[in-house]
Amino acid sequence: MTKVHPKAVINPSLVSSDQQRFYGETSTTSRNLNPVVLTVWKKSLLFSCDGFTVYDSNGNLVFRVDNYAGSNKSEVVLMDASGRSLLTIRRKRASITDNWLVYDGETTVNPRFSVAKHANFMKAKSLAHVSSTGSPKKKSLAYEVEGSYAQRCCMVYDDKRRCVAEIKRKEAVGGVAFGGDVFRLVVHPEIDSTVAMGLVVVLDQMFGGSSRRF
Repeated sequence: MTKVHPKAVINPSLVSSDQQRFYGETSTTSRNLNPVVLTVWKKSLLFSCDGFTVYDSNGNLVFRVDNYAGSNKSEVVLMDASGRSLLTIRRKRASITDNWLVYDGETTVNPRFSVAKHANFMKAKSLAHVSSTGSPKKKSLAYEVEGSYAQRCCMVYDDKRRCVAEIKRKEAVGGVAFGGDVFRLVVHPEIDSTVAMGLVVVLDQMFGGSSRRF
């Protein structure tokens, strides 16, 4: 893997020695006008944790998820490079379908949006529906996720059927192929990068297990 050195400060005593920091394709695109390409590593920087480590095209640490072993798997917190909570992602209790609520920061009241696993397996390309929250009459479809998370090939569409984010397998670098734990998240201007990464975390909760199909 291509090594990088993110500029975020991490306590070296908390980082396992085998976790090499790697980095994807270079990009000089504007965050305002063009897609942002992030490299997502499905691994925590900390010992005894699983989660995600996400870098931008300059090798800077952007997002992280650190779940301690034995911790509550029904709640995940997406953080920035400094460890500040951006989104709290919590599985909805007593839900017939696999349904997750996403809150701003560390709050667990007034969710920002909800993500429901698509239950109709006759339409396998549809993975999940993302809806704004509120009263049933005010709920509206915000995004539709299609593709295969297991294959790292997903598209996120808005209500106008525009592709706003993509999950893609990462191309080999220097002849070295990456596995499914390293992939790209392409974020288009129509969606916030934090929201897009929040959707990745939810998809991993829904479809990330070895026994799950999509």
